[in-house]
Amino acid sequence: MQKITKEVYLKWYEDMLFWRKFEDKLAAVYIQQKVRGFLHLYNGQEAVLAGALHAMDLTKDKMITAYRNHVQPIGMGVDPRRVMAELYGKATGTSQGLGGSMHIFSKEHRFYGGHGIVGGQIPLGAGIAFGDKYHGVDGVTLCCFGDGAARQGSLHETFNLAMLWKLPVVFVCENNGYAMGTSVERTANHTDVWKLGKGYEMPCGPVDGMNPVKVAEAFDEAIKRARRGDGPTFLELKTYRYRGHSMSDAQHYRTKEEVEEYKKIDPITQVKATILEKNYATEDDIKVINKRVKDLVSECEKFAEESPFPEKHVMYDVVYEQEDYPFIQHKL
Repeated sequence: MQKITKEVYLKWYEDMLFWRKFEDKLAAVYIQQKVRGFLHLYNGQEAVLAGALHAMDLTKDKMITAYRNHVQPIGMGVDPRRVMAELYGKATGTSQGLGGSMHIFSKEHRFYGGHGIVGGQIPLGAGIAFGDKYHGVDGVTLCCFGDGAARQGSLHETFNLAMLWKLPVVFVCENNGYAMGTSVERTANHTDVWKLGKGYEMPCGPVDGMNPVKVAEAFDEAIKRARRGDGPTFLELKTYRYRGHSMSDAQHYRTKEEVEEYKKIDPITQVKATILEKNYATEDDIKVINKRVKDLVSECEKFAEESPFPEKHVMYDVVYEQEDYPFIQHKL
C-alpha cells in the first residue's frame, strides 16, 4: 500500500467532502421531484470508500455493491456529471438514463453496479472474481453489502464456494447498524457479523469504518492476500449512515441524539483535524477546497438539468429480441 502522505489526506478530504455534498444535492433535488424512485444516500460512510480506493489498484481491481451506489463509481473514475444525469433519468447518464439511482454501472471503470435485490450482488461478486481467476487476470473484486444482506442465504453459499475455489474477492459488510430499519441486535443472536467468516475458515475481522486509515490498512492486507492466490477475506466495516435507509424513511427506530453522537467521529471531520494538526493545509486552503467542491456539485447539477431525456426507442433497443426464436408457434 502506498504511504498515507499529506497528498493522500488532502485527496481524502476533497473526495469525501464532494461525495457528501453530491448526496446532499441529490436529496434536495429529490424533494423537488427531479429525481424519482428510491434514493439511498451514503452520508457518513465515506471513510469506507476512501480507504478502499487507497488500497485498490484501479487499473485492474473491481467493485460491486448494493443500491447505495452513487459515489463509488465516482471514486473509481466515472464522470460525476454522468452519475448525476443518470439519477435524473437523462440520456447523458451512465446507462442513458435507464438505470437510475440503484443501478449505476461502468464497464470501463470496472464498477459492476448497484443492485436492488438485497444480497443479490454477493454471488455476482464471487462470479466476477471467478472470471478473473479462470482467465488469469491479476485483479481483485471488492464485493460490498449491508448488514441486512448478511442475513441472506446467498451469502453462505457464496462464502462456501469462494473458500473452496480460493477466489480473489474481498467480501465487505458495510454495517451501518439498521439494515432497512431493523437493528442488527434484532436480526440475529450475534452482533459481530464478521464472525460469519469463521464458519468457512475465512480470514475475517472488524474494522473501524469511520477512519479511512484503518480501512485502508485492512483492505491492503485483504487485497494482497487475494492477489497472492490465498483466497477471500471477510471484513465488517463498522460505520453509520446519517440519513434514513432511503428518502422515505421516517427513522423511528433511532433517536436524533444517537445520530449526533456518531457525527462526533465523522470521517470528514477526522481527516480535516489531522490535516490542520499536521499543518498539511491552512484554514484558507480548506476554504479553497470547499469552494472547488461546491462548484463541481453545481456543475454536475447544471449538466443533469440541461441534458435531454432519452428517446423512447432507446427503451426498446436494449431489450433482447430474436425474431426467429425457434420455440414460438404461430397460429395458421
